[in-house]
Amino acid sequence: MTGARTVTVPTLDHGDVTLPEPSWCAGHPEGPTEARVDVHHAAPVPVPDGLVDMDIELVEYPYGTVPIPVIVYVAITVPAMTLDTDGLHEYAAGLVERAALLVEFADRLAVLCAGGAW
Repeated sequence: MTGARTVTVPTLDHGDVTLPEPSWCAGHPEGPTEARVDVHHAAPVPVPDGLVDMDIELVEYPYGTVPIPVIVYVAITVPAMTLDTDGLHEYAAGLVERAALLVEFADRLAVLCAGGAW
């Protein structure tokens, strides 16, 4: 990362850890991190509201026990419900919409990992 900005993150086990911060990172907590392996970069990815809730974040753990390069973390909440025919169609459309978003994010992640911008 030529010309990359750096960030210093305080940790309880290794003191201050200075590392390059990717342009997509949304910042780091103020207080110390318990362990250096927990130091990570993260940025929430906006997802429109819908029947199926998704929380998506770009994350990277450069000091993890096994270092993890930039990846997408996904948490999906699919509420249980009883549906009539129209409701089932609407629910299925929501799932298809969410699947299309995941494909879009996979493509964007590929570009980011190849050196492009998110």
